[in-house]
Amino acid sequence: MPYLGSEDTVRELRRALCNPNVQSDQLRYRSTILKVIRAMSQGVDVSGLFSEMVKACATVDIVQKKLVYVFLCSYATLNPELSLLVINTLRKDCQDPNPMVRSLALRNMTNLRLPSLVEYVEQPLTAGLRDRAACVRRVAVLGWAKLHNLQPNSEIDAAVVNELYGLLRDPDPVVMVNCLRALEEILKEEGGVAINKPITHHLLNRLKESDVWGQCEVLKILQRYRPQSENELFDILSLLDASLVSPHPPVMAATLSLFLCLCSGLPAVSLAALERVRGPLLAACGSVSRETRFTALCHIQLLLRSLPGLMGAHYKRFFCGYAEPAYIKQRKMQVLVELVNDDNVAMLLDELKGYCTDVNTDTAQAAISAIGRIGRSYSDRCLEILTGLLGLKQEHITSAVVQTMRDLVWVCPQCSDTVCLALEGCEETLQDRQGRQALLWLLAVYGERVSSAPYTLEVFIDGVRREASLGVKMELLTTTMRLFLCRPAETQDMLGRLLHYCIEEETDMCVRDQALFYYRLLHCGTEETRKVLQGRRSDPSLGVLIGRPAEPISQWAYSFNTLEPLTQGCVETEPASRGSPEHVTFDPKPNTDLSDTLNCSQIEKVRSGSDSASGFTYSSANVLASSLAAPLSLSLSPALSPEEFEHLWMQRQASHADQGAEKLEEEDYVCMEEQIQCPAIPHCSQQSLQAAMQLVNIQTLAFTPPHTLPWRVYLYTHTQHAHSGEAPRITLIVGELLYTGEASRRVVEIKKGTEDGDVAEEEAVLSGRELVSKDGEEEEVKVTVKQQPRDDKALKGFLSILTTVLHTLSPENN
Repeated sequence: MPYLGSEDTVRELRRALCNPNVQSDQLRYRSTILKVIRAMSQGVDVSGLFSEMVKACATVDIVQKKLVYVFLCSYATLNPELSLLVINTLRKDCQDPNPMVRSLALRNMTNLRLPSLVEYVEQPLTAGLRDRAACVRRVAVLGWAKLHNLQPNSEIDAAVVNELYGLLRDPDPVVMVNCLRALEEILKEEGGVAINKPITHHLLNRLKESDVWGQCEVLKILQRYRPQSENELFDILSLLDASLVSPHPPVMAATLSLFLCLCSGLPAVSLAALERVRGPLLAACGSVSRETRFTALCHIQLLLRSLPGLMGAHYKRFFCGYAEPAYIKQRKMQVLVELVNDDNVAMLLDELKGYCTDVNTDTAQAAISAIGRIGRSYSDRCLEILTGLLGLKQEHITSAVVQTMRDLVWVCPQCSDTVCLALEGCEETLQDRQGRQALLWLLAVYGERVSSAPYTLEVFIDGVRREASLGVKMELLTTTMRLFLCRPAETQDMLGRLLHYCIEEETDMCVRDQALFYYRLLHCGTEETRKVLQGRRSDPSLGVLIGRPAEPISQWAYSFNTLEPLTQGCVETEPASRGSPEHVTFDPKPNTDLSDTLNCSQIEKVRSGSDSASGFTYSSANVLASSLAAPLSLSLSPALSPEEFEHLWMQRQASHADQGAEKLEEEDYVCMEEQIQCPAIPHCSQQSLQAAMQLVNIQTLAFTPPHTLPWRVYLYTHTQHAHSGEAPRITLIVGELLYTGEASRRVVEIKKGTEDGDVAEEEAVLSGRELVSKDGEEEEVKVTVKQQPRDDKALKGFLSILTTVLHTLSPENN
């Protein structure tokens, strides 16, 4: 047919459909109808041919019927009155001896979606439920769901619902699954299909008869059922065991989701189920389908939150392929970061180093960011790689490396010396906004260590008029002010020029107001300015931890086998566009407020080693009053690296052992016994304990995973205690919380010395009301602290604060 306009096309098609010669030739008639469908798919409005197409549906040719029904269902809403003409033909086809014709008529009768036709559709659908052909019953069951969706406010026919419940035992598995879907739609307001014990066992026994999507539908609905006994639960789990290792990823995921739902109170069974699905998940990661691979990787990240070592032996399966899309490569790199340990760190870093020069800039930057996250535990190796990447002088690589170094020194300040040496000359390559902001922040914090910092700032200030980024201008103001405080002679002139431009010429009000604020702040004096601008150089709330804390499965089980894992990135992923790290705040849980817990009752008994008969008992109010009389402040500065902590801890432990028992007996010492109520600390989440310690400036360095015996936490702080008439004394306290699971009461021993350089060691037992064993005995947490130089009052105040923090955590476990 030659190309014509839409009106000419419709006119030509109508002439062909009404031509008796065409109607008498079945092939020509079908070809003409096919041209109508083709024009419809091309966007031509052929609704004017509705009456001619209605006549065309009266035929015995099934192919022609399908074509005509496609047209009628598309334009029925535009021609509701003419649609009544086709009802008689459809009802007649519902009684055709051919089951394919009957099912086709029922399907299209419900697809017309016209409320005025409901009364004509109900009787054929009811008859279809009892049809002897399974294909007709399948269509009839779904037809009732469509009918209810067409009139959602209509009254539910109880007879139809009972009929659908009866069809759950239909010999055809597709009919059974369709009944579940239809009942879910019809009974949505009542909570969906009712799942009881007989229905559950029937569905489980017939699970293998269904196809993949049918099994997923059944397993999803069964999540609402709760077994009535433990024996029934394990019977159900036994039936699901084969599906847990199904070669079909959707079935495996749906089965594991049901496992986690049923075993919410059995963590050991849930962990065993996660171990079982390791093989199917690894197989899904090698699937031909990219979508399946990405989904499997996202769900593996969920599993690693509770079982960090689940995929440790199979880390090579997550190496990136050359032809893989960028989003899969980036997700694999996130998984690799979770699998790093002492055995594979060298190989993983070599692999990630190769990705840093990927042709895709997003993949390269993601690889550099992954190296930076590994650097929190293996800083020396990662800094060597990052420094080498700066030598490539590529814009996107240099930007990502500088941002990664900024994030790394914020968490691990011991890396600052290497980072400061690597910053020389980076400003020449940086062009993007995020990279320049990161460089300016590093110059602001460590500018006194970077010899070329003033010259680098001068380049930025000379080009401030051409700077388009608001964030870079504001960061430049802060950096220049902070560098002026430590190197005033070199930055005074450029600071004046920058403030003059920002106040007099800058059009953006945010930059202008910040410049005015700094200008007025300088009038208050350098000391006041230093108090405002000289913030922390690191974030103690992000201290080095031994691995990632294992989360309870219940925290993520609800999102398994949903779209939520696909929309979430890795927990450790840092936002690339954020500004200064100190602007990121750590929000502790509400129950970490210490103000309401300072009235906790506690008893302290102080005994002298030379006179044990003289004892004094104090309430916590007296202890706190004494602390207020002689102010005690805790500080996290200077930061203590894990290596330095280990060196101090082991050194003091060795010196304590070398003194021998005879010398300990000669030394005068004080025994302190605390009888307090503190929470089940080993069962607390590590995040809550770390946040509570952070509020009082106590830094936690390392944790033992929860529910692991012996359970340990290592911490440190600096105390500043002002004695009457003397200058404040600063001491370093390092400590260990130890829980062995033994219910015994211990006595505190403090080794007293005569010189300020001596080390005081104290062991305190904290008994918690949640730490109660089955026989009624209280379980105990042992606290060992080491102080240098020695200060008894500061040590006692620190223990009082630590006791209060531990008591604060008790509401979490209630």
